Amino acid sequence: MTATQQGSKTYLFSIVLVAVIGGLLFGYDTAVISGAEKGLQAFFMGADFEYTDALHGITSSSALIGCILGSAISGLLASTLGRKRSLFVAGILFLLSAFGSYYPEFLFFEPGKPSFSLLIAFNVYRVIGGVGVGLASAICPMYIAEISPSNMRGTLVSWNQFAIIFGQLVVYFVNFVILGSHANPVIDIVNGVNSIMNPEAAAWTIETGWRLMFVSEAVPAGLFALLILCVPETPRYLALIGKDDAALKVLGRINGSERASAILAEIKATTHEKTEKLFTYGWVVIFVGIMLSVFQQAVGINAVLYFAPRIFETMGMGNPMVQTVIMGVVNILFTLLAVFTVEKWGRKPLLIYGSIGMALGAFGVALSNIIAGMPAIVAVASIMVYSASFMFSWGPICWVLISEIFPNTIRGAAVAIAVAFQWIFNFIVSSTFLPMYNMRLGEMGDKFGHMFAYALYGIICIVAAIFVWKLVPETKGKTLEDMNKLWSKKK
Repeated sequence: MTATQQGSKTYLFSIVLVAVIGGLLFGYDTAVISGAEKGLQAFFMGADFEYTDALHGITSSSALIGCILGSAISGLLASTLGRKRSLFVAGILFLLSAFGSYYPEFLFFEPGKPSFSLLIAFNVYRVIGGVGVGLASAICPMYIAEISPSNMRGTLVSWNQFAIIFGQLVVYFVNFVILGSHANPVIDIVNGVNSIMNPEAAAWTIETGWRLMFVSEAVPAGLFALLILCVPETPRYLALIGKDDAALKVLGRINGSERASAILAEIKATTHEKTEKLFTYGWVVIFVGIMLSVFQQAVGINAVLYFAPRIFETMGMGNPMVQTVIMGVVNILFTLLAVFTVEKWGRKPLLIYGSIGMALGAFGVALSNIIAGMPAIVAVASIMVYSASFMFSWGPICWVLISEIFPNTIRGAAVAIAVAFQWIFNFIVSSTFLPMYNMRLGEMGDKFGHMFAYALYGIICIVAAIFVWKLVPETKGKTLEDMNKLWSKKK
């Protein structure tokens, strides 16, 4: 097809739509555990070893180990296989994880009989899915950023975050439907050991429910693996490997024939030194990228997303799965706020305002656990404020910045490092949340842990706002090629 004079937005949007399915899978895979974790915990509590809160925290977060590995190798894969083929690999890994998590007994273990070896096998399948998430989390926004015109880049990359949150909402709803009228197991401490209260009522959830939740991911994973084969490679990667004609063709279809040649010339001007070292533009750009990732996780959002039903249950607000779905809807609405304002308001203001809103929400939850007799709705509303503030700020904007702040010649390696740190801190936060949340102290009991966890996250939110104010550059309206000039001046 010959490029038109104006380019085709329909073509661009269709490409982005396929790419953001990777974001949807990112959200789906990381949030599916929120509905499955209680049934999973009860299942392994029937084994011949003590399945502690700490072990359950690690199991619930084991996919994050894969996320760290996937993001760490994403730069290498993106540079050798290309952006498109790396995303296809991610889709296949999502499929393997969905089926393996559903039936970890495959070939080697007795069906339905929990054991420590089966627990390891289950975690291996979750790690495989995590590698897929790690690849998608780094390469999907990179792919969208590299294929998008500069005046639309922030909005289109933000759609990836929308897809992540939409994936979480979809899986919250799917988990809710799968659970149906069946009861989630109630787990409490009896004589210092976790015990299942009324296991007969929750038998279906313990035996089958959590398995169906994991295998439901196979549908979007298979769709993504097929559709990603239909999209083009990014013009910036094509230019990096010397396929200028192919790059020009893609640029022409997106930007129009008149602009395509000029854009390709700009790209070639910043890619001729393909062997530039990571610190060619100084250490500050790498530090900023890493700390954006660290703060996105250290504010504690994924502790809420992964354990949402359990948190709402402790607040005594009706059906916790319903509250979780409501939170998912709120998250979607506020992610849309970022999508439609990121090119108007800029990246920095959204991050700063979001940090302040998150701090207020986190401190609200902390106070509700200190002040006796405070209605449960206060804590629930504070959780909603905390989550909503993240969704219009650190959720999408962090990914936008990571995909665009690094110069072309170091982007693959720099994004891989930044995203690896994101998943490392995601794992740290998620695996420590449950033991911290359940800490007990004197007459406060477990309310101390509830208060301490959110007070800590609130303080980190304040520090994050200061970091953005002082060190993060505004990138609104700049091309990816402008990043070379920006960071060269700051060396």
